[in-house]
Amino acid sequence: MSATAVGGGSAQGPVEQKNYLNNGHTIASWLLTTDHKRIAVLYLISISIFFVIGGFAASLIRIELMSPRGVMMENDTYNKVFSLHGIVMIFFFLVPSIPATLGNFLVPMMVGARDLAFPRLNLLSWYMYVAGGLCALMALLFGGVDTGWTFYTPYSSLYSNSQVTLAIFGAFFAGFSSIFTGLNFIVTIHKMRAPGMTWFRLPLFIWAHYATSLLMILATPVIAITLLLVFAERVLKLGVFSPELGGDPVLFQHLFWFYSHPAVYIMILPGMGVINEIIACFTRRRIFGYQPIAFSSLAIAFLGFLVWGHHLFVSGQSMYQGIVFSIISFVVAVPSAIKIFNWAATIYKGSVRFTTPMLYAYSFMGLFVIGGLTGLYLAALAADIHLTDTYFVVAHFHYVMVGGAITAFMGGLHFWWPKMTGKLYPEGWGKAGALLVFVGFNFTFLPQFVMGYMGMPRRYHNYYLQPEFQVYHQMSTLGASILAIGYLLPALYLTWSLKYGMKSGPNPWGAKGLEWEAAASPPDTFNFDKIPIVTEEAYNYDAEADDDTDFWAEELKRAKAREEAELKGGS
Repeated sequence: MSATAVGGGSAQGPVEQKNYLNNGHTIASWLLTTDHKRIAVLYLISISIFFVIGGFAASLIRIELMSPRGVMMENDTYNKVFSLHGIVMIFFFLVPSIPATLGNFLVPMMVGARDLAFPRLNLLSWYMYVAGGLCALMALLFGGVDTGWTFYTPYSSLYSNSQVTLAIFGAFFAGFSSIFTGLNFIVTIHKMRAPGMTWFRLPLFIWAHYATSLLMILATPVIAITLLLVFAERVLKLGVFSPELGGDPVLFQHLFWFYSHPAVYIMILPGMGVINEIIACFTRRRIFGYQPIAFSSLAIAFLGFLVWGHHLFVSGQSMYQGIVFSIISFVVAVPSAIKIFNWAATIYKGSVRFTTPMLYAYSFMGLFVIGGLTGLYLAALAADIHLTDTYFVVAHFHYVMVGGAITAFMGGLHFWWPKMTGKLYPEGWGKAGALLVFVGFNFTFLPQFVMGYMGMPRRYHNYYLQPEFQVYHQMSTLGASILAIGYLLPALYLTWSLKYGMKSGPNPWGAKGLEWEAAASPPDTFNFDKIPIVTEEAYNYDAEADDDTDFWAEELKRAKAREEAELKGGS
């Protein structure tokens, strides 16, 4: 970003200074912390655990589908496994992944604040998340859930004998966690910006999180109430959604998708914010079209509330309603396209560094474009009737959510890893991991577009009547294996770097922004020695546009020099 900042906690020098990681080593110092950075780390550990659980369920699904008659599961077990995968990945990984980890860590630092507006509420949000996660795990241990992550009624409210109630409460608690986080971000961005940090000097990461926070606090209560009504119908037999009790099952779908489509943008908008920061840094250019990108985030948030009906094209809703929702769904592609075109314009003639975060940014752009364009087929009434509930939808969803949100999360994690941990990771392994993720992802989900177009329904655990789909499932499983290795690699070398990685200076990428220019790596508990004063616009890279300096290589040299100086000092 921007900034002329001073008074920062300069971390130059061989003597280890006090920082948020070494400010208390007891378990209580972590579990009772109100430091936004420590809470971000708690979230990072938590979501990583759920990612492993959800990924393991995905592996079981892919193995099962290797054969047209299945390999190892009965119908009921398969239903529970894909439900587990969806519930865990969406409510306990994708929704909190970037806002609760990178957002929690960076929002206060980027606006020049010492912490979020409500530190205790921030800690409570993590405990609510953990409570929700424990409910979901208890549902798994007590037999699992077989409704899918959508909890469609009346099956979920009257007929399912699985642990629906526990899973609903898990999602309910996770929703409150999300609301608390969004509220904290909005108040912090409004009230705690550093002197000189005007709205149009904010990093686009902040604009993306602001738009996301609006979605969190306005949309999430709807799903919370909806799930409570399902609980009331299931336990108290109050007729709300089930025709047998006088209810309307389509009402559930309206309420569910009124939240769940905006939830797609809760998952992807923060990722777009990450990509802004990475592209600006590694092209050494000011982001092209700052204001259009900022307002496109708000436009996506607004339009996201108006498109839920395109999930109900085959539910019996009025044709005229369908036409309106179809048109609005096409319109929501416009602000997303604005971002893509402006990123491409920024990269054009930029001084591009092919670092690990930049490879993830390229990957994001390619995969998100495919996910977005295939979404237009599902927004078209006629095409959607053919493609509904097929693998085409599965592939489209994963291109947006995995190809988009998780790729952006991985890019952001690598970009800010030196800031969060004070350690450098092996860049060669980082690039290898990014390449494996890109290749493995496309091998996994491109065949699913073909299968879906040919009519392969989703959520079927055998397909022996149409064995011609086997080759596509096998290609998909092969890709998933490569993808798993691609995700395993960063887990290994990032963990390795915590102990063996060389120490990072405050700004290893030569990046702009208060978190890089005014704070140490890792930062002090209160982020800055003095509140910084911002005097520049965001992404003021133009003066360095023709500089081809390899900042990472330079940082490695400085890290070696620091280590040698420390050894000499010690001897």
